[in-house]
Amino acid sequence: MTGLTAVNSGTFHSDGKIRTSRTGLDVFLEHITVDETVTGPTGRSVRIHTTFIQKDLKIRDNGDGTITIVQLPTGPSSVYGPNGKAIARDPGQVRFRIVISDNGTPDNPDDDFDVSFDLIKGSTGRSDDFCAPIVGVIG
Repeated sequence: MTGLTAVNSGTFHSDGKIRTSRTGLDVFLEHITVDETVTGPTGRSVRIHTTFIQKDLKIRDNGDGTITIVQLPTGPSSVYGPNGKAIARDPGQVRFRIVISDNGTPDNPDDDFDVSFDLIKGSTGRSDDFCAPIVGVIG
């Protein structure tokens, strides 16, 4: 819908952990919770609740100044209508491959940059469209 104005407000909470793998590389695990309220020009709102884990499944030093990480974000996201019932859900998981360059300074992570970021496994399970149900309520 062209021209729809909505207000999005909410909270984001993250609890991350870093551990060193057997190869000596840092591996990340993060628990994330997001609660959002989207309100349209009608004054009607929907609530979006997302809780997921994002973790490094595999990490490999390529020996050329780059590191390859296979990352798994998994967990449910649901949209709730004004009556509190779910109107859209996405409980799936995805997998990404990220290649990072250490920019010639392996001891300085502040100057690292992404070389590539690829989806290697699309969302599994149910993946509802969130836009149409949200616009249907708040539009």
